[in-house]
Amino acid sequence: MLKVCVVEDEKSIAELIQINLEIEGYETTLIHNGREAFQKAPEFDDYALIILDVMLPEVSGLDICNQIRKYSDVPVLFLSAKGTTEDRIAGLKLGGNDYLSKPFDLEELLLRVRILTERSALSRKALQEEIHIGSKVVNFETFIVNDKVTGSTMMLSKKEIELLRLFSEKEGMVVSRDEILDKVWGKDQFPTTRTIDNYILSFRKLFENDPKNPIYFHSVRAVGYRFTNEK
Repeated sequence: MLKVCVVEDEKSIAELIQINLEIEGYETTLIHNGREAFQKAPEFDDYALIILDVMLPEVSGLDICNQIRKYSDVPVLFLSAKGTTEDRIAGLKLGGNDYLSKPFDLEELLLRVRILTERSALSRKALQEEIHIGSKVVNFETFIVNDKVTGSTMMLSKKEIELLRLFSEKEGMVVSRDEILDKVWGKDQFPTTRTIDNYILSFRKLFENDPKNPIYFHSVRAVGYRFTNEK
C-alpha cells in the first residue's frame, strides 16, 4: 500500500483529503504543524507522496520542501490559497513536483495524487537491484535467485530477468501480452504469445507454493498478466 503524508493545518481539509485517499487505497498520515513536518523531513523518504500546504504555522511549506530535498526526492504536491504564477514558480524551484490552488476540485486532487505516486513507484522500482518474491530473492544484476529458506541458488536467463523487472515496475497493474512482447522482446523479434505463457508457467513453478493457485503471477483473461507481490 502506498503511503501519503498530508501536511495541512486546516483539519477539516486534511481529514477530507485523508478520507478520500484511504478510499482510493492509500495509507495516509496527517501533520498539522509546520515545525513538526520540518523536523520529520528526514523520514519522508518512506512515503510515495507529500501533500504540502504552503501557509503553515511556525514553518512554511516552502521551507519544509527545501528541507525535504536535503534527504529525499519524494514527490511533493503543494496546496496553497495563493495561486499566482510567482508562488507556483517559487514552489517548483524549491523542488516541488506539482502545485494545486485552493479551493481545489477533489477529483483533480486525486488524479494528481495518482499520477505522482505511480511515477514515484515506477521510478523507485526501476532502481532496485533485487526483488523479494516469497522466500526467494532475485538479483537483477547477477541474474541469480537465492532461496532464503533452503539456501539453494539458480540462475535465470536474460529474458526471464527482463520480464521480472517489467512485472516489478508494473506491480499491481495489468500488463498486456502486447506490452510484454514490445518491451521484453522488442520489435525485431517475433515470439508468440504462447512463449509468454510458458515463461509465466516457469515463474509459477519457481516462486509459487501452489502453482495452480498463484498469489504472485495472475492471469487476466484475454489481456495479459498482473504481478502482485504479497509481503
